[in-house]
Amino acid sequence: MKKVLVIGGSYFAGRVFVEELVKNKDVHVHVFNRGRIRLGIPGVTEHRGDRDDATQIRNAIPVEEWDAVVDFCAYTPRHVELMMHNMPGKTQQYIFISTISICQNSLKLPIREDAIKVSGPQPELGPYATYGYDKWRAETVLQQACSHDGIFCTILRPAIIYGFYNYAPREQYFFDLLEKGETFVIPEGCPALFSFIWVVDMAQMIIRCIGAEKAYDQVFNLASDELISYPRIVEVLEEIIGRKIPVIHKSIAEINRERIPLPFPIEEHLVYSGAKLQRLLDFVHTPFTTGMRETFNFYQMVKKKRLKSCR
Repeated sequence: MKKVLVIGGSYFAGRVFVEELVKNKDVHVHVFNRGRIRLGIPGVTEHRGDRDDATQIRNAIPVEEWDAVVDFCAYTPRHVELMMHNMPGKTQQYIFISTISICQNSLKLPIREDAIKVSGPQPELGPYATYGYDKWRAETVLQQACSHDGIFCTILRPAIIYGFYNYAPREQYFFDLLEKGETFVIPEGCPALFSFIWVVDMAQMIIRCIGAEKAYDQVFNLASDELISYPRIVEVLEEIIGRKIPVIHKSIAEINRERIPLPFPIEEHLVYSGAKLQRLLDFVHTPFTTGMRETFNFYQMVKKKRLKSCR
């Protein structure tokens, strides 16, 4: 039996990963987090503690020989250092969920794993100014620590994630408009293009990496080959609901002036290559239409449950 320790695992991508991983009967799944949201999933052992506290890491995590540690919530070098220096037991492979945001914007598309990285904070991102830079520094610290300790390191950089439990206002922005019967605003002109990854595909990719020699000491982008734009999102949703969606096209200047909170950039491509992992681990992505249909069905199910609980 494999033993896998998940750091985080109660929100969005981490939760979906745990739900998918526990389906494998040959894996013992352990989760370490602050316990604010209890999973209560049969077959999952939950350990409560704060990763910012070395004592809690040492006391909460059992002494085991971990086949893999999957870290969803390391955002700074210190997060990595505390875990690597205090985690009990032995680890064969450390899988770090990083972000594609560590890469500088470039006109050379798609952006691959070896693209130039951000060299410092990005003030234009406001409260997220240090996010990409800190993740990049955390990657570097982790690679050095794993090399020193003889641990295999796998770094995964997802593109735009969508799917079940998403707390970010991405696809839900459009779902809410549909539910309210409101008009979609679409930018005029040449549409910006985006690389997406369905959260279930992401979970399956991580599972493929566990114990896979081809994934040892490798860095992978997680991104589907499909390029998505605002018009494409409208087309997909029309196919899912079986009717036309009212749309109004506005200039970029109008959108900015009216402060319309579109969830993705309107003047910038976010296009990344996920070919490396697809090739090495023989992975085939779920079509965007399928992933969005499943996500919309989940959105409606959750909404119905909330309505019932309020009655």
